This record gives sequence, structure tokens and C-alpha cells, in this order.
Amino acid sequence: MAKRKSESVKKDPDTAAAEDSRLSKKLASPKPEVSVDEKPASPVAMDEGSDDETVARFLGEPVADEEARNRWPHRYQKNRETETLQAKCHFLKAEADGQVYCLEDDAHVKAEEGKDNYICKIVELFQAVDGTPNFTAQWYYRADDTAIGACTYLIDNRQVFFSEVKDDNPLDCLVKKLRIVLLPLKVEDQVKEKLRSTCDYYYDKMYLLPYTSFVSVPSESTTNSDESGSTISSEADVNAITHGFSEVEGQCGERTLLDLYSGCGAMSTGLCLGANSCGVKLVTKWAVDLAPYACESLKLNHPETQVRNEKADDFLQLLVEWEKLCASFLSSESKGTSSEHVKEDVDDDEEEDDDEDDPEVFEVEEILGICFGDPNGKKCSELHFKIRWKGYGPDYDTWEPLDGLSSCPEKLKEYVLRGYKSRILPLPGTVDVICGGPPCQGISGFNRFRNKEAPLEDSKNKQLVVFMDIVAYLKPKFVLMENVVDLVKFASGFLGRYAMGRLVAMGYQTRMGLMTAGAYGLPQFRMRVFLWGALSTEKLPQYPLPTHNVVVRGNAPLEFESNAVAYEEGCAVNLKKELFLGDAISDLPHVENDEERDEIPYGSEPQTDFQRFIRQRRDEMPGCLNTSEVLEHCLYDHRPLLLNPDDYERVCQIPKKKGANFRDLPGVRVRPDNRVEWDPDVERKKVSSGKPLVPDYAMSFVKGSSSKPFGRLWWDETVPTVVTRAEPHNQIHTSGERGCCAGSTSIGVLSGSGIEGDITE
Repeated sequence: MAKRKSESVKKDPDTAAAEDSRLSKKLASPKPEVSVDEKPASPVAMDEGSDDETVARFLGEPVADEEARNRWPHRYQKNRETETLQAKCHFLKAEADGQVYCLEDDAHVKAEEGKDNYICKIVELFQAVDGTPNFTAQWYYRADDTAIGACTYLIDNRQVFFSEVKDDNPLDCLVKKLRIVLLPLKVEDQVKEKLRSTCDYYYDKMYLLPYTSFVSVPSESTTNSDESGSTISSEADVNAITHGFSEVEGQCGERTLLDLYSGCGAMSTGLCLGANSCGVKLVTKWAVDLAPYACESLKLNHPETQVRNEKADDFLQLLVEWEKLCASFLSSESKGTSSEHVKEDVDDDEEEDDDEDDPEVFEVEEILGICFGDPNGKKCSELHFKIRWKGYGPDYDTWEPLDGLSSCPEKLKEYVLRGYKSRILPLPGTVDVICGGPPCQGISGFNRFRNKEAPLEDSKNKQLVVFMDIVAYLKPKFVLMENVVDLVKFASGFLGRYAMGRLVAMGYQTRMGLMTAGAYGLPQFRMRVFLWGALSTEKLPQYPLPTHNVVVRGNAPLEFESNAVAYEEGCAVNLKKELFLGDAISDLPHVENDEERDEIPYGSEPQTDFQRFIRQRRDEMPGCLNTSEVLEHCLYDHRPLLLNPDDYERVCQIPKKKGANFRDLPGVRVRPDNRVEWDPDVERKKVSSGKPLVPDYAMSFVKGSSSKPFGRLWWDETVPTVVTRAEPHNQIHTSGERGCCAGSTSIGVLSGSGIEGDITE
């Protein structure tokens, strides 16, 4: 396992000093290099009577020798070899260019020509042993000097981020004294705004280089949670982040989770199982996904979840309308008045009489559901309710717009109050965790038409914005977003920077880690980006350190290389052996290309610990809260993609050996530069349909340098990411005449094994 700077029991990035400023690709306030010709250092002056405003000097008497040695012992190590600039004495006050600076003052520091002055806190004032006057700067970062980079437009230009990076500078580099205010965590927004109006800059977070972390400045107002337990912080001050809906907070200590772009719920299931096994009752209360079959699967496995099959954009609009309805009806309930959201029937008696004679008048028996969108296909998105009509069955249920329910205000009120109490939809401040992986087609390396110049203008990347908009609206305590590594590779990592910038702009702490699935006991590499967010009053969760000895492939861009989650350099750890493909799928029964069964028996006993774990029923999983249902151990969805006759014939001719691929077919020649070309001495063979045995796309893929088309996976390999659709153009099974894909991978199984039909990716 490659060793990198990371979190560990001994060294947490929240408290560890960023000792080497070279870890930062672009340090906000590096040590200014002042030319001697431009402004030579002035001799130390002890008096306060000089009129020369260009003199940089110390004021007053030096700090008592014993006190100085106690406060700054690293400056007085005369008998030891050290790179630290040694001090003759320390001072509490200095003057530069006519301005007086005290210890702990904030100041502008001279930058290179054409750049904004740097910003620092003066943490030492000392005369070096060579007689030069110096100060130690502890630097503040501007947003554009952090990993937010090009997305600095999201951040107020007066907001800065304190750091733990310090260095020594000549005293005459000080330019101007500043007023920088630390905003308290638990005060009203009006108080914060007043403080901001009285300062040059303000801050409430520190920027730490490990995992490009933005964390709350340590203070007594932060939540004291136990890090040794779940990564979900325990009790927090709910009132500080709710919007008047505190009475619907979790019952019996239950913590709520919203899973966006949920698929079948693998991400939220993992979070809940992990939290529950650590004593935190985390429940997926709501889930949203556009795929109907995924929603059906999630609902089957998680009947406690309100599963919504709709676009995330519409879900956000629904949340806005739902809050209005709840506020309106709760208000009218307390005042005994009608809701302003219901248009009262003001038609005259004549119209009412006409209605009584109209045989087509329908009466609402019950309101069953709510959505925002266009369920009737009228090309008009608005709030709709699902109606059960009196005297009619479910086959006659319809979706009706809000303005069509003016004649049944009591039914609407009854539905809203019932839905509010049962929490059919989340309200601002009532969600503990939001997790999700916004669709990544716009940045995925499989997309050859990516918009590199303006990624957010690509409609395929819009869901990242929607995800953050939902977070901004609901303001959960914690956020966990997952995505492909291209989030920080594509377009100089613009979308990753955007995601961090949005969270920071909303007041969240955040950190970004790159984690490899194989390092946690799965038989494939699959590196992914995980972005944590936590309210300032919470403890920002850490990343779990690797458990298995997998050499991480170099997928991370250089600037984010230190974001890879790993152990500290030189840390001696005893990791488990990596898992191979055979550890995962060697127990699966043989199936043919035309397999049609959805459920089949395993036919053999599990051969590895991984196989024993993956066969567990839902009620056997660690952290499972529902143990009443007993299910059979059965294999679900072990069906390959049905190959067309041409591809089936091609796959059958790939040798069943490690490393075999289309290059082993007749007519293909490999050049010394490892690129393929047609062998002019071999006639191009064809399949039964008359098409070429070796298709042109295989020869031209990655300009002929790839061995992936029709590549056969092997038992003793930790394989790359395996896509869902088992196209043989990607990779094929070890020993069968079929493609190989992720199949059912609710917790990482390859090529067909699943849990209770829970199909993901």
C-alpha cells in the first residue's frame, strides 16, 4: 500500500500542524521574497523617538529571557543543529512604515509585484542572532489560494481561512494593520452581519492541507462528540439549524437520511448499517431516483423509506411547495382559519345547482399522493395531487393540479396534516444526513464529448448543481457526496472545486478524500471521490483508513494526490491481503449466454470469507434493525447480457487464458510500440453473418493501444472498474462465453451475485 499523509489515531488533520508548506500546490501566503536592492533590512532600534517612517524596528524592552525561552523554546536551541532561525531576543511590539504592530495583530504582508498583499497573524516578533528584525506569520488563505481555486466567485471576497502554516519574514515586509474578525459559531445571522460590517476580513474556518479540509475554528461552542464511535456525530443543538419544525425531529433517537440519486440504495444502506453497528440509529427516511426499477427494488428492501420516482429538480420544487403547504395549514389550524393555499368555492347558488344536475361531477374520497411535475403530459410542471375518487377503484386514480381542488379544502388539509406528522417529505432542518452521487456522464472518461471550457453549461452536469441546491434548502447536519475521480481531473478539477465552494459558501465544513474500493476488501480498484460536509456545530467526519494491501493506481491528479486516503508515510501497519476476482465469484454457478432465470440456487458452499459475507441475508447483516423477516439464501439476477450472435461468436474465439483479448485473434499484429495493426499476410476473417471477426472499433480504440476490447478477466486479478453493461467491447468473463459486468453490486460483488435483488450500478 502506498503511504501518504493521512488521518490516523496519532495524527488527525484537524489538529496536526501543516509543517511543510510544499504540500500546497498554491500557498495562499508564501514567504515573501524581498529584494535587498528594493528595501534592505533596517537595523534594530530600541527607542521610540525616530521620525523616519521607513524604519522597521522593535519598540519597548525585550521579553524577559526566561519567559521568551518558555514561550518560544525552538528559537533558543544554540547547542543543537536546527534549520529554525535562532533568536537573540523577543519583543511584544514593533513598528514598520510608521504603523505600530503588536503580537497577535493581523496584517497585510508585501507580495510580489502585481499580486494582492498576503494576509497573516503576527505570532512572533524577534531579533535573530545575526541582528536582523523578523516576525513569524501564521497565514490566512483567500478562497482562490485554496482548493476552491477557479470557483472563488462563490465565496465572499472578504472571507478568509486561517491556517496552521507559519514562516519567518523580515520585519519590513509588514504593510498595513488589519482588523480580522472571528465569527462565533452559534449566534444569529444579524449578529454575524454586524460583525462583518466592522472589519476588513472575517473568518470562521481553518484551511488544512490534508484532504483540502475546511474546518471550524476550535472553540467551546463546537459539539463535543465522540470520534471513536460512528462517523455520524451524536447529539447536536437542533434548534440552531431548524426553521421552526423541531417538533418533527426524530422519534426515539432516530436520525434521518435522504438518499439522492439513490439507485437501489447501496450508499445509504452502507451508511445506515455502519452507523447502526456503532449505536447510532440512522434510517433512510427518503430516497429519490429517476429509474423506476431501482425505486421498486429499494422499496422492496427498505419498506420504511419514502421512495420517490422522480427527477431531483422536481423533487426540489416539491420541497418548496410542501413547506408552504405545511406552514399555511399549520398556521390555519392554530388560528382556526382557512388556508390561503386553497381557493374557496365562491360560485353562486345557480352554479351549485348546475353541478348537482351534472352526472359527471366527481367527489374526492381521499388524496393519496403529491408530486411536482407533469404527470398528465400537458407540458406544464406544477404541483399535483393523486386523487382517489368516491365510488371508483385504484384504476381510476388521477393526478390533479392544486387549483382543481378548491372544492375540497378539508380533504387537502387532512392530507397535509397527516403527511406532516408522518414526515412523507423532509422539511428544512429536519434531515440529519444527505448522501448521493449526482450523475457523472458529463465528466466521465467514457464521454468523448465533454464540455471542457464550461462544464456547468453541460446539461449532463446540471445534477451537481441541483444536489447542492437541495442541500442549501434542507440544510442537513451532514452531507456525503460521491463521484468519479474525473470530478477533480476534468477541466482542472472545476466541478470538484465547485462542489467544495458551494458547501463552504453555505457555511459547511468540508473535506475531500480519494478512496479505492480494493483497499477496503473489494476485488476491483474503483477509485472514487468522497466529499464530506458538516455544519459548523458538528464534528467533520474522518475517512476510514484502508484495511487491505492494494497498491493504488495513479488515477489522482497531482494537485489532489495528497487527498488519497492512506496511512502516514513510514507508519507500520498490518493490512489484510488484497482480494482477487476469484475470491468474489468463484462460487457462482455456470450460466450460458441465454440464461433467463432471475433466481437460481448457488449450488455450492461459499469458498471465501467474502463469499460468506456477500451471501448474508438482510436480517444477517451487521447493523440491521429489522430482524423479524427470515429469507432464503438465494442468488438473484445472475444473468449475463444477452450477446448478439456476432459478439457471441467473437467471444467464443477468445482463448480462455489470462490476458487474452482481441489481439489473440487471427489477422491482428502488435507493433513494437504496443499498438495494433492489420497483418497484411493474414486474410481478414469473418463471423457467420459476414461481418469481420475483429471489428474496426477494437483496432482503433485508444488509437490502437488498448488491450481492453474483448479482454478476458482472470481469477487472480484485482480488476479495474467494471461497468454495468456487459459489452464484450469492454471485458469478458474469465471462463464463459459472455460479457462481464458489475451485475448486482450492492456491496461490491462482480458478475452477478446480489442481495435480495438489490441491484446497483
